[in-house]
Amino acid sequence: MSEPLRPRGRPAHTPGTTVLTYTPDGRYIITGGSNSAIRIYTVGQDGEPKTVEEGADGHLGIGATNEYFFMGAEDGTVWQYEVQSGRMEKLLVRCALPVRDIGVTKDMEWVAVASDELTVKLVNIEDMTKVKYLREQAKGTKHISFDPNGRFVAVSCTDGVVYLYSMDTEEPELLRKLDGVIRRLEPEDEATARVVWHPDGTAFATAEATRDIGVFSVGEWKKEMTFSGGHNGDITAMAWSPNGALLVTAAKDGEVLLWDSKTQKVLRRYDFPNVINMEWHPTKNALSLTTSDGELFIYDGFVSKDHQSFLQKPLQAAPIFPGALTEISDNARRPLANRPKEVQRRERLGSPDSLDDILGYDQDMDDFVDDDDGAGYAEGLMNGHGKRTNEHLDEIDGHADKRMVTSITRPKVHPPLQPGSTPWRGNRRYLCLNLTGAVWTVDQETHNTVTVEFYDRELHRDFHFTDPYMYDRACLNEHGALFSNSPSDGPATIFYRPHETWTTRADWRTHLPEGEYIRALALSESYIVAVTTKDYVRVYTLYGTPFKVYRQKSPAVTCAAWRDYVMTVGNGPLGSDGRTATLRYSVENVKRDEICQNEDVVAIPDGSELKSVFFSDTGDPCIYDSEGVLLVLQHWRTPGQARWVPLLDTTQLERLASGRKEETYWPVAVAQDKFHCIILKGGDRYPYFPRPMLSEFEFRIPISDKPGEADEENAASRTDNMRLEETFVRGNVLLSLFRDLVSSTHATATQRAELSRKELELDKVLLQLLAIECREGEERGMKALELVHMMKDRNGKMVEAAVKVAQRYGRGVLEDKIRDLAERRYTGEDDDDELA
Repeated sequence: MSEPLRPRGRPAHTPGTTVLTYTPDGRYIITGGSNSAIRIYTVGQDGEPKTVEEGADGHLGIGATNEYFFMGAEDGTVWQYEVQSGRMEKLLVRCALPVRDIGVTKDMEWVAVASDELTVKLVNIEDMTKVKYLREQAKGTKHISFDPNGRFVAVSCTDGVVYLYSMDTEEPELLRKLDGVIRRLEPEDEATARVVWHPDGTAFATAEATRDIGVFSVGEWKKEMTFSGGHNGDITAMAWSPNGALLVTAAKDGEVLLWDSKTQKVLRRYDFPNVINMEWHPTKNALSLTTSDGELFIYDGFVSKDHQSFLQKPLQAAPIFPGALTEISDNARRPLANRPKEVQRRERLGSPDSLDDILGYDQDMDDFVDDDDGAGYAEGLMNGHGKRTNEHLDEIDGHADKRMVTSITRPKVHPPLQPGSTPWRGNRRYLCLNLTGAVWTVDQETHNTVTVEFYDRELHRDFHFTDPYMYDRACLNEHGALFSNSPSDGPATIFYRPHETWTTRADWRTHLPEGEYIRALALSESYIVAVTTKDYVRVYTLYGTPFKVYRQKSPAVTCAAWRDYVMTVGNGPLGSDGRTATLRYSVENVKRDEICQNEDVVAIPDGSELKSVFFSDTGDPCIYDSEGVLLVLQHWRTPGQARWVPLLDTTQLERLASGRKEETYWPVAVAQDKFHCIILKGGDRYPYFPRPMLSEFEFRIPISDKPGEADEENAASRTDNMRLEETFVRGNVLLSLFRDLVSSTHATATQRAELSRKELELDKVLLQLLAIECREGEERGMKALELVHMMKDRNGKMVEAAVKVAQRYGRGVLEDKIRDLAERRYTGEDDDDELA
């Protein structure tokens, strides 16, 4: 076995704590120590380092980006320096007690400062007035570290407790406290308690009091395996190789050990006394170490030729899983055929809301519902928490280019969708979000806890209960709350709890037949609806009486309900490529047993997904797609006449016109002629906690874009004209929806008066458009007359007003034409279908 050349020690600092870091690009090594000097070494050069003498004494924490590095000192200060020049930039933050460690977020925008204070500070590099806090610690912090995906931060405290926070929220939120996974240490102890994240982000390692190294899974946060029997002294430093295939550890026994991550066997022992910090080069076979003697060792060729094959492998899975990862994209793992189901499940858990989309997660057949009808449609039932999930994020068969090779190709269909729900994030998720309130659940390992919170607390009181059934779907309205589960070891359950009752007990629970599970739930003022994995539509009364059961013609995706109406959505027929070409919907009045629309097409573009389905407050079916378009179903009560009309394209909102805002919108409801939603900032795709505020946008049907530069002279006039044109088209749509409602119900006098008012408002818009056409000149007379023909004008007043507009602008010919039209209307000779 060839022996790598042992490097010489470089005297860098006076004896004591010595810290080091590579810049992320691997170009520089920066060290700090017990004296005030800071050393900047250029990788690959043996010359003298650049020395910065402006630092404070006693550097205990260090972090770096490619442009800046940060030094935390015993006096509580954290200074920011330029990497290339070594120039001191600014005092980033000051703590009252010594700084013990520094971490930098993956996006290199925030610096985490751990100190003997109880609170950890996250300071924005560009604007140090922006500060976030990690406040749950009971003792001072010894180490802090971010996972490779930037989703979690681990805080190691001197009392032996690791605090794990989620970085997915605006303010970091505590996910879990792990007691006993590290040893209790004094702040000055050389032994380490750092959480060392595996490069694939699915696990981390910690040094245990037994001098072994425990490896813990992300998400379940439990120990999976141990590196044992290596050291005879307290462990002082650990580091994974950049691809995760190797682990290197140092201890007070004077040895540095190189481990095979997969087998947990020691490959090589190196004699290096007093090592207290070390770090791998980001890309090369090099390891840098610092000692309590103040020396730096830059060990090029650290891994001998006999073992360099380990470093030549692609990113390896954490040692709790066998196998390698052959494709890396921003640390996202894509499953291959030889990666076991457990690997995929845990990887999803490590990034619960984004990796599903990146991975195109494909579950093993064991996780699919029995396909009793032979159609091949089935859904994965278990998430990483041992619960059934709504699975509305996951493609059933993964991306085409990563589909697992099997003897039978499963069809590619739209996954089930529970409107208003979100996937697991950490240990909690929303089961329902709407205008009534919110329902969310929290994983307590052995059970869940469910909270139901209302916006109007004067009308209803919030409630909270322990959930041993592990409910994974919910609906909420002003009358009650509906829940369902899909357990792996028993029948699916539906549970309904009314908010008010005049009897002692009115809640009820029912079970589905064995092997049948729920894909989506809906709740109206009259009925409860469930679509299932057997493609049954099950309708119950509010008090538990089964009312109707029938099978959909297309495999179920989701459902919605309003009063006596039920809308179901399913996958359409498969194309030649094995993908479903369309979604099909049906609308039925279950009380009258009347089908309004039967297996018609849901109008979403090719390649986009359905994000939500719901009824408006006036009872019109609406959908929202992944393109950001809200559509309403017009004339849906008349069989064969329904069509989808866009009410709002959120990508054309004025707030996005500058291009500076990066935001999307989570659909909640359509009510009071507005779109109610939750604004998601940046790359967020789902709302999270604390419960976000609702926003609302006026409808705006996409008619045309803003005037271009060529129209600059008439831009104001053109803008007014476009605004009125959109108002007219939108008013026509809303009028037709309201007219259909009035004609299909026992209309009240108020509703009939409202219908007349809406028609009058539409005529007023046409009158304003007429004024613009008259102002433009006589050559626009044909269009002006057309506008008058479009007026409803039941009493002739609007036509009289049109005559006055023509008089005002001196359009004599147009005035005569309008008078002629008025006379023919008065005598009944006017034909609305032809332009005179």
